[in-house]
Amino acid sequence: MGRIPSFFHEGMMMALIDDVLPVFTFRERHALPIRAPDGAIMQCVSRYRARHDPLVRLAITMREKPARLLGLSQRRMLDLDDFTLLGRVGDREVVMGLTGAFWRLDYGLLDIASRADFMACQRTDVCRLAMGFAVEPAHAGHSLLVTETRVFCPTSAMRRRFAPYWYLIRPVSGLIRRRMLAAIRKQAEHPAR
Repeated sequence: MGRIPSFFHEGMMMALIDDVLPVFTFRERHALPIRAPDGAIMQCVSRYRARHDPLVRLAITMREKPARLLGLSQRRMLDLDDFTLLGRVGDREVVMGLTGAFWRLDYGLLDIASRADFMACQRTDVCRLAMGFAVEPAHAGHSLLVTETRVFCPTSAMRRRFAPYWYLIRPVSGLIRRRMLAAIRKQAEHPAR
């Protein structure tokens, strides 16, 4: 399939992410049509792991290598398992979140156990990130899977700290999101593979 025009997904409803992080400083959004039932698509979203894609694994490994070389991190590669589930609406939408100082070599992640913890975080030295997936009817038997990432920086100082990191990683982040959507589509449309 070709590229989806931006108007196809810019106006889509992502009510849950709007509830979880209605005010945000940075945003990235991607979409892909998938010919599969909504439930199958959301199952594939739940099963997706970055470590299964060699290019995505390489990108994340390179991002994390300085922290490992300097002994600042011994954790496994950052993946969806590190996100906290912030909510799910049936087979239509799911939102996950992280809280941290993402520009730091070790991401500066905080332990966030629940949606309430995520929303109640008032710290001004970290940012909150919400990543959502929504499935909407599209055209001719297709659904449109949209992923949106939002980052909220609580102060102008945090915005200044986060912005260079955002603009540096955004091209790679976009590539990762597009590959994620493609992998989910492949799995949802051809579950036996």
